[in-house]
Amino acid sequence: MREGSLEAPTRHPIDWKSKDFYDEAKLFEELERVYDICHGCRRCVSLCTAFPTLFDLVDESETMEVDGVAKKDYWKVVDKCYLCDMCYMSKCPYVPPHEWNVDFPHLMLRAKALKFKQSGARFRDKLLSSTDALGKLASIPVVVQMVNAVNKNGATRKVMQSTLGIDAKRELPEYSSKTFRRNAQPRQDFAVKDGNNTPGKVAIFSTCYINYNEPGIGRDLLRILEHNEIPATVVQKEACCGMPKLELGDLESVARLKEKNIPVLVRLARDGYAIVTPVPSCTLMFKQELPLMFPDDVDVKLVAEAMFDPFEYFVLRNRDDLLKTDFKKPLGKVSYHIPCHLRVQNIGQKTRELLEKVPDTTVTIVERCSGHDGTWGVKTEFFAESMKIGRPVFRQMAEPQPDYISSDCAIAGRHIAQGIRESGANGGEKQHPLTLIRIAYDI
Repeated sequence: MREGSLEAPTRHPIDWKSKDFYDEAKLFEELERVYDICHGCRRCVSLCTAFPTLFDLVDESETMEVDGVAKKDYWKVVDKCYLCDMCYMSKCPYVPPHEWNVDFPHLMLRAKALKFKQSGARFRDKLLSSTDALGKLASIPVVVQMVNAVNKNGATRKVMQSTLGIDAKRELPEYSSKTFRRNAQPRQDFAVKDGNNTPGKVAIFSTCYINYNEPGIGRDLLRILEHNEIPATVVQKEACCGMPKLELGDLESVARLKEKNIPVLVRLARDGYAIVTPVPSCTLMFKQELPLMFPDDVDVKLVAEAMFDPFEYFVLRNRDDLLKTDFKKPLGKVSYHIPCHLRVQNIGQKTRELLEKVPDTTVTIVERCSGHDGTWGVKTEFFAESMKIGRPVFRQMAEPQPDYISSDCAIAGRHIAQGIRESGANGGEKQHPLTLIRIAYDI
């Protein structure tokens, strides 16, 4: 529920196939209208750097109004938006059904799409957003050691910064040659026990990050499912969910990836599987963005209805009295960060709810953007800002002197760990919430 609003926000489909969507004059007319509303409100000033950028442009103009801002400077605001969606879901009082009909993130998406259509993208941006292709190459056994060594070498990182624009100070995740999907061993020999809230069998959409970078998180998810005697499978012929391409404004690539994923996923949905994705951005892509891009596609709708965040699934499973809570190991003090793309799913704090069921465990919650957001915080021009946005999170996560720091977004978790370490504080051990539950089960 938005602050100061009595109605829940609703969203209109993204009319990305219409000519008006890419009409520059009409886009700038809408940008001016929405920027003027935001300038008059300013309640989102603390969310990210997009809004301060806008307000500074206005305040430094001759008129001190939006009409005094040069149209070419509108892009400065667009470039600072990383589509976290938090302004829409938590702050803005003017989203639909309000008559002013403000959807700032999707307006930024429209602007990014026009920019991509007109001028494409840098090689760096195309590379970083091609997560599946990059992962397949980097995880080849002979290649993976070289890639990981390069990513840790100060000299080569400076070269990467000067040639690609990938900041040398950003700690990059390692790649694994033992990818999740290739080495997963799901068990399907348990009896299917459907609940009132949950299907009794699970298909894991592993995501590029879990598959190529941190497969251990996927294996922990499988072990939790096995411990609870839930039959599981891993989605075959999986492609990137499309979120990195969406953030780039490359909507045609999003559509191509949708055509690869949806036919596979809808068969699982029709077969009664809960489709579980261990990365919030991927879950959000299937639950929200694809249904808004393809509102008349029945298969997209069926997949969205079958899609679950893992902790959403487990908590609902517990409400069906079908989840084991025989936790054997306490977790002590856990600093838990709720990522933006999980918060905007409006499912409540399901991860916290399950973690707090572990005996002798205290969970401190941090609800604030960490500032990394996919590939945005990797780029040279945004790295310093990503760390600045994250500073309050780093401080709040480290403050309790926790045994563990944790975030449902593994990339945010790495970002927070780097920020805490560079601040000189003690943040405890970084572990994904799924790993913490596996530790608590002692399995």
